Amino acid sequence: MLAKRIVPCLDIKDGQTVKGTNFVNLRQAGDPVELGRAYSEQGADELVFLDITASHEGRKTFTELVKRIAANINIPFTVGGGINELSDVDRLLNAGADKISINSSAIRNPQLIDEIAKNFGSQVCVLAVDAKQTENGWKCYLNGGRIETDKDLFEWTKEAQERGAGEILFTSMNHDGVKAGYANDALAVLADQLSIPIIASGGAGCKEHFRDVFLQGKADAALAASVFHFGEIKITELKLYLCGEGITIRGGRHPGQVSMRMNNLFR
Repeated sequence: MLAKRIVPCLDIKDGQTVKGTNFVNLRQAGDPVELGRAYSEQGADELVFLDITASHEGRKTFTELVKRIAANINIPFTVGGGINELSDVDRLLNAGADKISINSSAIRNPQLIDEIAKNFGSQVCVLAVDAKQTENGWKCYLNGGRIETDKDLFEWTKEAQERGAGEILFTSMNHDGVKAGYANDALAVLADQLSIPIIASGGAGCKEHFRDVFLQGKADAALAASVFHFGEIKITELKLYLCGEGITIRGGRHPGQVSMRMNNLFR
């Protein structure tokens, strides 16, 4: 089993971290720079920053905020929101991002995936997919879950892989913020269909949900927000728990310390 990743997510609106339920009823969750620094120190494997209203409001991602967060962390950093062209990718990589996430712009212009992969490498391009299970199957949504499209989750992610996307970040809108577990059935289908890593998003409420998303959903990484932002789950404790469940987890920022603690715990 390849080492699994734990990925906190900062959903940003008006410069502040927010979190909602099913993409609505947003509430404040803290300063993104301070949260990013804390997660880096706690052993998170990566950090995702999503400017959740950039596409809807027709503007670019907050470059200065990206710079401030990048200066305070030393783990891989993915940034998304309002990325429509190669110059946006270049700007954010120069600001400190390691990878960029595209969603609405990729649905409107799939060729953007090809262009990013060709110019910056597939490892830079993360396709984010906000999808909802409907009577007609899993449908993808634009503009932060506001507009339904005719794109099928499984067909779209397969096309994205063929175009050069390096990872898929799949958020189940049905599960988002509900804290009842991830969309493991859909994730398992994606894992069987694709050869690139899949980041699961939407539904984390307890440590067992992370175990299940790795074992049942076959995800490569588990993204979560509110359970980390509001202190319901500590990243170090989560990694210790998952190790006890037989799941191989990356060590994060302090792999030696985490490994030592795990060895002491399970002797």
